[in-house]
Amino acid sequence: MIKFIHKILNLLKQYSIKKFYTVLILSLLISIIELLGVSLIMPFIAIASDFNNISENKYLSIVYGFFEFDSSVVFVLTIGISLVFFYLFRMLMNILFANKISNFSYKFYEYIVSTLYKRYIYISYKNFMKENSASYSKAIINEAQSFTFMIIAFLQMISEFFVVFFIYTFLLYVNFEATLYISIVMMFLVLIIMKPISKKIKNVGIEREIGQKQVYESLHSTFGNYKILKLHESKKFNINNFEQSIKKLVSSNIVFQTISPIPKLLLEFLGFSVILIVISFYVYTQEKNIQNILPLVSVYVLAMYRLLPSVSRIVTGYNSLLFAHKSFEIISEHLLYKIEKLGTDKINFENSILINKGVFYYEKKEKIVINNISINIKKGESIAFIGPSGSGKSTMVDIIMGLQILNSGSLNIDDVEINENNIQSYRSKIGYIPQQVYLFDGTVKENIVFGEEYDEEQLISVLKQAQIYDLLLQKDGVNTLVGESGNLLSGGQKQRIAIARALYTNPDILVLDEATSALDNDTEAKIMDEIYNISKDKTLIIIAHRLSTIEKCDRVYEINNGTLKNAR
Repeated sequence: MIKFIHKILNLLKQYSIKKFYTVLILSLLISIIELLGVSLIMPFIAIASDFNNISENKYLSIVYGFFEFDSSVVFVLTIGISLVFFYLFRMLMNILFANKISNFSYKFYEYIVSTLYKRYIYISYKNFMKENSASYSKAIINEAQSFTFMIIAFLQMISEFFVVFFIYTFLLYVNFEATLYISIVMMFLVLIIMKPISKKIKNVGIEREIGQKQVYESLHSTFGNYKILKLHESKKFNINNFEQSIKKLVSSNIVFQTISPIPKLLLEFLGFSVILIVISFYVYTQEKNIQNILPLVSVYVLAMYRLLPSVSRIVTGYNSLLFAHKSFEIISEHLLYKIEKLGTDKINFENSILINKGVFYYEKKEKIVINNISINIKKGESIAFIGPSGSGKSTMVDIIMGLQILNSGSLNIDDVEINENNIQSYRSKIGYIPQQVYLFDGTVKENIVFGEEYDEEQLISVLKQAQIYDLLLQKDGVNTLVGESGNLLSGGQKQRIAIARALYTNPDILVLDEATSALDNDTEAKIMDEIYNISKDKTLIIIAHRLSTIEKCDRVYEINNGTLKNAR
């Protein structure tokens, strides 16, 4: 647990050490106010029940004389009214503290989510592909929120710990013996109660994370294959998978919500039972001095009234930490993802792209995807890669684009080796047209410009080159909506939007990854003729299965079993 808290503190400090200390100081201040709220009752009840206590208490007598009170009744009433205003101040301070905790926690949530999002964008392509994309969505949407609730619980635990410490110290001062007896009994009972419950909560927290992960993966699988799913007569497999996942998630939450209040309820029951037994004992043994022990009884009742909820919140907070510990582990792990630290060195592409003795493998060296391949691509050439599925064509092109980094060998542009200092400049010279086109829910213009500087003339030019401008004029032009994933367009139209997007930045290198597979033969022929025309001063790299797509290429290479050979 200490190691766990240490990690939380480190994360909090990374966000803002100043804000964290502000919350801590405010927690301490609130605790002192809560202590005063308990301790001031005893002297007030003492003087209200016996005015002689005013003169017998040196502090009260000083106050009485300083303000020149001429009546004990007026003095007691004044103290009572002052206490009312003090409790109003206490209430306002607690509201302020709640606001500070919420503000700090949710700003921290904003920081975590933004950091995770940037981390996912800047990790290497190779590392990004190791995870299921559902896990990234889950971490940002669910785990970060669970982590935030955990931080709120943690901060409240700190505040309540201060309250418990000060009030408990005060009770020891008031009556050491009674407080010690109560403490021993309560601690023994709490330990017996907490151990099995805490263990169960930790286990259901693990089950919650597993169930949530399976729900996300099921949703991604269903919506990503929706068209295929509609074609299948039976959908029981998908439904059963989802129902099993949601059942596991719901079951873990039910268990947590059921058992998490148990410590609080038992603590309140045991606490007040013990205090009532102790008070009854004092009443029995000091039957003739009931008036003398009335202030003591009152302060214990009030202290327990304030102390037990604090202890309950500490226990509840601790259980929340256990339940959400998997969220914390996931967030901590993802925040440690190594990002690409890319430099801003510029690189020119005037002559050639050279892969020299390139070797690439993923995790296990025995599964070598690219095995000692060398290839020299001249600027302005059109090169095609063919080969069976899984042969390494896409990996080869990813290496040429600088997305995958060679395990050995080098990628050189004009005799300059590509490294982390210049790779971003090199990547910006590439226009990529994938086989599976993803369009976000927006306009054609937004999907093509894609965050780049808007140039209307260039936009219209690339739409014409992609053979789709005339079609858009029949709708809303460049402001035509494409729908989620481009579902308002046909497959061929989406492909042409992707081609226009790749051409918009006027890249030096154009990469087509089965980019015309969704087009009919006539449209493909027209677009490929246009691409060959506009690529006369560009380097064209194509992955294709249709021979018609690559018949005008200068060179064709076949990749198989990690090796490269001339196919034409």
